[in-house]
Amino acid sequence: MSQYQTAGVNARLKVFALLEAQGVPASETDDLVAALEAGAVAGAQCHVVELDGTAPASRGSLFADGWDDGVRAVSEALVGIADREWSQRGGRSVGAAELAVHIADVRQRERADLVRLEKFVRESVLPGTHPHTTERRRVLEALGEAGGLCTARTRNADGDVIVCTLDAGHYDVDDKPPFKGGKPGGWQKADASIWNDLGAACIPHAAI
Repeated sequence: MSQYQTAGVNARLKVFALLEAQGVPASETDDLVAALEAGAVAGAQCHVVELDGTAPASRGSLFADGWDDGVRAVSEALVGIADREWSQRGGRSVGAAELAVHIADVRQRERADLVRLEKFVRESVLPGTHPHTTERRRVLEALGEAGGLCTARTRNADGDVIVCTLDAGHYDVDDKPPFKGGKPGGWQKADASIWNDLGAACIPHAAI
């Protein structure tokens, strides 16, 4: 249920923000949100009421009595929740504003954590990688700086996809490894793997 609670909080904050931007008074916004929430609970109560008398006949009368008692108890509880949601509608916009401040504070701390993590990766992890290796490419991708790398790729004998680790624009038809027979078409490189354009699954040498 937590996903619905989170979605509900986010929706409530957005409604308050949108209506405030349109000049709708906070008290009117409170009433609208309260009506929607109380109406949603009332709708659930209607579904619960319909369960009265639907206990499986095979379970006997004692089970049916308990079933119906449970339905009535849940129904009454939902009615009470709907009443409470409506009666406490005053000041909801203030509560939403306080919650928005709290969420903004949490997000600010998360951004600060990301800045520290990026600094660590850039200063401690990246320098330890070698040029034109898959390891370095992955670090650059994590930093969002792999846009200047070639996008040519192939699949090795194990079925793994290997992406070229050279810079975009490295293509040179005359740059052929001598042990590959000098076939034309350009060559890609990723760690110990080398392949020509004919083995690439995408347009080679293009930046991401």
